[in-house]
Amino acid sequence: MTELPITVVPERPADGEAIEKLHRRTFGPGRFTRTAFRIREQAPHDPKLSFTAHVGTMMVGSVRLTAVTIGTTPALLLGPLTVEPPFRSVGIGARLMEVSMDAARAAGHRLIILVGDAPYYKRFGFRHVPPGRVVMPGPVDPARLLVAELVPGAFEGVSGPARGTAPAP
Repeated sequence: MTELPITVVPERPADGEAIEKLHRRTFGPGRFTRTAFRIREQAPHDPKLSFTAHVGTMMVGSVRLTAVTIGTTPALLLGPLTVEPPFRSVGIGARLMEVSMDAARAAGHRLIILVGDAPYYKRFGFRHVPPGRVVMPGPVDPARLLVAELVPGAFEGVSGPARGTAPAP
């Protein structure tokens, strides 16, 4: 595929319906049963740390970050990260990851957790959460629960239940 001109911009309130349609197409109705969705029901995503990707005027991807606590430690939950199927494998997901993680780091956040495929997320600094360190509000395959330190050593001594919290003003 030819190199596409990809534009990544902060999510706008008007993007909500298009993002929901994208999630519906890429994840289907099963998305509501996932454990990470339980956290997203507890707190809204942070629009300052959520982004959309466009090719021309067409939205082709989205990533959201939601404020959480792990025990008493502030963190973020990444997801959903989604890209329109015809536009996968051209770097859009990677670009969304880089922009969202850079924004989180710049905003002073120290940790990001997610439920996803370790081989994909490893290149962004994610690694497996040791068993029992983070308790999600439902079943999670331990091989898919991942953490990235935005500040070296930020996950040291962190443990407890993950819960959604309101984003900082």
